[in-house]
Formats: sequence, C-alpha cells, structure tokens
Amino acid sequence: MTVSTTTSPDTATVTTSKPTRVYIFKRFERFWHWAQALLIMGMALTGFEIHGTYALLGFEDAVFWHTTAAWTLIGLWVFAIFWHLTTGEWRHYIPTGEKLIAVAMFYAFGIFKGEHHPYKPTQLRKHNPLQLLAYLGFKLAMAPAIWITGILYLYYNDWAAWGLSWLDLETIATLHVAAAFALVIFLVGHVYLTTTGHTFFAHIKAMITGWDEQE
Repeated sequence: MTVSTTTSPDTATVTTSKPTRVYIFKRFERFWHWAQALLIMGMALTGFEIHGTYALLGFEDAVFWHTTAAWTLIGLWVFAIFWHLTTGEWRHYIPTGEKLIAVAMFYAFGIFKGEHHPYKPTQLRKHNPLQLLAYLGFKLAMAPAIWITGILYLYYNDWAAWGLSWLDLETIATLHVAAAFALVIFLVGHVYLTTTGHTFFAHIKAMITGWDEQE
C-alpha cells in the first residue's frame, strides 16, 4: 500500500491506494496445485516409513498408500499435461532471461533489505524467470525420474519379460530415493518462497482465490 501526503497551510490530507488485483491462476490450476502438494507430502511420509525412519501406519499399509498416492499423482500429472497443451497454458513455462539477474539478486540480497520484487506476474506471464527454471527442472527432470524409477521398482519381477534384466535393482532404488529427496527439497523451498510476498500469506491467498494482489 502506498501513502501520499499533501500539506497546505491549514490542512493536511492523506490518500491511500489499494493493491491492484490480477486474476492469475485458473480453477483447475489451483486444484492441481493443492492436490499435487498433498499427494507429494503423503508419498514423502509413507516413503520415509517404508525406509524404516519411523513406524506409523505399518510397513504394508505404508506401501499400499505410497503406491496409491503415486498412481494418483501420475494420473493427475498426465491430465495436467493434457490441460496445459489444450488450453495453451504451456506458454507460461517458456524460459526467458528477461529480469533473470534482477530476480536472482532480489532473492539473494534485496529481499533481506525490504526491496520490492522486480517482477510482477501478469495473465500472459505468471511466473518469474527463476520460477520458470525451477518448474522446468521439476517437470523435465524430477517428475520423470520419480515416474520411471518408481514404476521400474514396482514391477521389478517383470524386468526379464521387458528385456531389462541388465538393470540393477539397487541402482534404481538409489535413483528413486535421490529423486524423492530432490522433490522434498523443491517442496520445502517452494513453501518458503510462498511467504515472501508483500504480505506473509499473499502468494498462498493467490493460489486459493486465483487473484494476485500487487502493490
């Protein structure tokens, strides 16, 4: 919110301007975002139990819910890909170098000095340059790695029939766990960055209502 003061010899007036509201996130996009977050957190919790970190559901139930959440997430991702391709929303993920350095400097230094974010989302460009790179890494590297290694690990007994006997189970398991940790780190970083708007809950509110409030 900005405040301007005009003073005359005998009066002083204060005017305020409300934040600009821009409709950024569509209904399916918001559903996809929150459903994906819940499924990833569920997979992380059950995955840690499968590895013996703690005992909560029991090994068999943890495997069941981990597998169920995984297939549900894959189905959601497939539908989300279809939605992005058919609606043209995929254009929001085309990387750009415009303001990339400025945004990087903001997150590295400016955010701790109270500076304003150098990028404002629009209906044509929802994500800043660093977000684009992070989301591309998620969609093109982390997600496929989770898909492929998870399915291979789940259908280990069918490798011979698929002509994949040359694969090593321990290697696949290690890659799956590494991709899972990368996904958890991405989630933690994503949650932290949601708190860096002009108010603590500004970005979270935008992903609930669809409207982004900009100073």
